Amino acid sequence: MNKKTLYLAHAAVIAALYVVLTFLANALGLASYAVQLRFSEALTILPFFTPAAIPGLFVGCLLSNIFIGAALPDIIFGSAATLLGAVLTWKLRKYKWLAPIPPIVANALIVPPVLLFAYGIEPLWLSFVTVTAGEILSCGVLGMLLLFTLQKYAKALFLQPEI
Repeated sequence: MNKKTLYLAHAAVIAALYVVLTFLANALGLASYAVQLRFSEALTILPFFTPAAIPGLFVGCLLSNIFIGAALPDIIFGSAATLLGAVLTWKLRKYKWLAPIPPIVANALIVPPVLLFAYGIEPLWLSFVTVTAGEILSCGVLGMLLLFTLQKYAKALFLQPEI
């Protein structure tokens, strides 16, 4: 199979999974506003395995934010936070235990001011606490569980780039 086609397929599957998992969290009232526990954020460890996760996570987050009716600043900056976290996770891929740190930090720093500006959610410090806690649970706990589970099957599941 052509590597470019496989890369695109991986990115598309990751984007689709992100959207479906965000819809699930949204149905439970956990996908937006001050308290955010997006199950889809567990997927942010996927750049540890494949660079195809970078566009996949970005597009998945962008589409999710649009589909759940997020405000425009949230669509733009929330998706940018996911993109930044994905790129930095890829850059730190040699250090397994650091995989969840970039998306946690990116979202913890970018999303709370967006919540204040786009939705008027106050106080800002509380948004920093709730968003960070949600990211630690989603990326740190669920993401690392996913990473250790997928690590056994990584060669079969992911296009392995030259490192």
